[in-house]
Amino acid sequence: MSTTHHPRPPGEMEPYEGEFVWAELLDDDHPGPRTDDSQDQEDGPGPTSRGRRPGRSTARYAATAARAVRGQILPGARHGWAATVHWALLAYMTDEEIRRRLVKKHLDVYIEQRDDTRHDIERLNKKAQKLARDAADFGLTPEESAQLRSTNTELKRRARAGKVLAQVPFDARLVQPTAEQISRYRSVRSLGRFAGIVVPAGATALGLVLAAPALGLVALPVLAGAAWWLGRHPLALTPRALPADLVGPRELEPLPAENAPASDPGPAVGETIAEEELRPFPVRDASTAEEAEEALRRAIVREGGDIEAVTGGRREPWGWSARVSFASGSPDDLNEPNTYKALITLLKLRRNGLLIEADPDHGDTCTVRMILTNPFSPELVGPVPYRAPLSMSIVDTADYGVAMDATPLAFSMAGLMLLMVADSGGGKSGVMLALGEVATACRDAVVINIDPAGTGIGDLGPAIALNACMDDDQICAVLEFLLEWCSARSRQRAAYGWGNKWRVSPEHPAVCVFLDEWPQLFDTAKKLWIRFLLLGRKEALWGYGGSQYGTKDYLGEAIGPKLSAKMIGASRRVDVTELLGAGALAEGYRADLIQAATHTAVNDAGQIYAHGLPGMPNKPMRYQVREINPEYAHRVATERAAAGLPDLTRTLTEAGLLDTWNQLQTLCNTTPQTPGKARPAAPQILHQLHDAFVHEGEPEFLAIDQIHGHLRKNDPERWGAWDDRPDRLRMVGRALSKALKDAEVILETTRMRSLPGEPTGYRIEDVTNAFDSFS
Repeated sequence: MSTTHHPRPPGEMEPYEGEFVWAELLDDDHPGPRTDDSQDQEDGPGPTSRGRRPGRSTARYAATAARAVRGQILPGARHGWAATVHWALLAYMTDEEIRRRLVKKHLDVYIEQRDDTRHDIERLNKKAQKLARDAADFGLTPEESAQLRSTNTELKRRARAGKVLAQVPFDARLVQPTAEQISRYRSVRSLGRFAGIVVPAGATALGLVLAAPALGLVALPVLAGAAWWLGRHPLALTPRALPADLVGPRELEPLPAENAPASDPGPAVGETIAEEELRPFPVRDASTAEEAEEALRRAIVREGGDIEAVTGGRREPWGWSARVSFASGSPDDLNEPNTYKALITLLKLRRNGLLIEADPDHGDTCTVRMILTNPFSPELVGPVPYRAPLSMSIVDTADYGVAMDATPLAFSMAGLMLLMVADSGGGKSGVMLALGEVATACRDAVVINIDPAGTGIGDLGPAIALNACMDDDQICAVLEFLLEWCSARSRQRAAYGWGNKWRVSPEHPAVCVFLDEWPQLFDTAKKLWIRFLLLGRKEALWGYGGSQYGTKDYLGEAIGPKLSAKMIGASRRVDVTELLGAGALAEGYRADLIQAATHTAVNDAGQIYAHGLPGMPNKPMRYQVREINPEYAHRVATERAAAGLPDLTRTLTEAGLLDTWNQLQTLCNTTPQTPGKARPAAPQILHQLHDAFVHEGEPEFLAIDQIHGHLRKNDPERWGAWDDRPDRLRMVGRALSKALKDAEVILETTRMRSLPGEPTGYRIEDVTNAFDSFS
């Protein structure tokens, strides 16, 4: 068999014993077009010529892949390994970062300990408050009582430990690492990353490839792609900047000098944590009862109070109220001037807006009222209730105002010997007028008015049985008469067999004597008045005195504490302690904080503390008495006088004092009259006009049409005669004018051109003036 040798074309592989051997790769060195025919002719026919063309393409692809591996993938793999080593050796961390991390570990432990302590205290405090609330609402079993005591004991122990712990500051100078500690941190962390992450990851990958070669074939392109990308985007292996969480805290900042304290280290973190734990916050920011309790607790603790529990938080129209129980000390300490002012500031209350009410049954407990707004808004106080003439008894309970907790100020005037003390502008005369307004509405009581320096409750003049004002002779004569009446009634009471007190009735009415400006009485009158207060109660001759001061040197004797009832408005501290005892201020009777009215500002006028009122608790609760303005007082007094005052004829005749009474009437410049008979009354037509305005809510003006409706209701036969006539209003107006003229009432009509239709009618001012002229 002969073998034909063909010369080997350049760039081809030479077959050698069944294998292809690479020849020179000169395809790119011999460019030029070559046709298929020439190629076929050169190669010649046969299988050898058909297999050479795919071989050349494969060689070219292999060469391209080799260049990519050598130029991109291998450098990328080296970059990846270098990045792994950079991360594992912590080369990206500077020594300063490691220093800060080591200090921060100590700081985190410090903060965590205080947080845990604070959370334990808050948890125990909530538990104790819940047990205290349950005790107040449902009572406690012996086991629950023991649990409450145990909880309170543990709470106090934790609180003391928390205070001590909070007072220990964090000193960064004591925990600064050395260079050896920083190097050790880096070495240990590097060893841990190599031994715990790099080596196990490499071993795991190798094991997976050996166990599942197909998985390696899948992962190889992914790794090659990652290496190729790293070859084109090499990583910058440099130290990084400090992380944000290591830059903020001042305790992590470098010291000015090695192991030297800073010139101005500022507040330590321990102090900051302690302040945050007990930092008071304004109670106005509280939205729940628990938050209000916490605000009060923190404020009292800041001022040194040893609190056992704060419970009963309640939202009020004016702010918040809560009950505070003390573990040691006394609730009275809160009323100490410095403590009181500090609590006002810490809780951000209105001036004098903190009221502490001691609990009479529990010496360690008080009710704290935190006032943010005016506690007596018009909506809370409400209007003065209307009381018709002769509509009630002096022994009935009457409503005079409202307490801060929205309960009514309601009591009976029967049997009271009362002293009202308030500075000028404190509302003393207004309170006396409110009492007088109730007394004049009674069917079994008459009113006597005494005032040495003014007119007293003179706005109720038409309904007052006797006035003695600004005249010493008149005042002395009235007081002497009252003492004589006391003796006479004592004899009458024995004769009737009524026991030890007078039985009040319309036939034997009580006598309510109002004395304003008590200190202005001259000495003889003071002695008579004090004697009357001592003798008159059993005989239903009751005295209600008003004074700007409550001490002995102003009243004449130390009679104030002996009286059964006391009301105190804006006044001096000494007045409070004189009338209610030395501990009254500490108990919460802070009348010295009530602000009297000025000429242009109402302030707290009419606000009082009260003690000894029947049916009312004796506790330091602030009340607001409803204001009786002079116009209203005069109007209702005129109405009551027209209806007739209670009849004194029988009781004075039985006492043998009727003539003396009439002489007093003459002496006091009042028209002598038989008690019980009405003063000169206004004509009926004027009464009907006046009632029409009252029923319509006292508007400024009423048209003839409106008045006609009221007149027709009272007398339909007379005033309904023109209902079918087209000129009804003209006829009604004419008849009304004639009726007023026949009654000798001067009252002109008014045309209201500002109203639709320009109606004709009467003004309330004109009707009131005409009505008063007959009183």
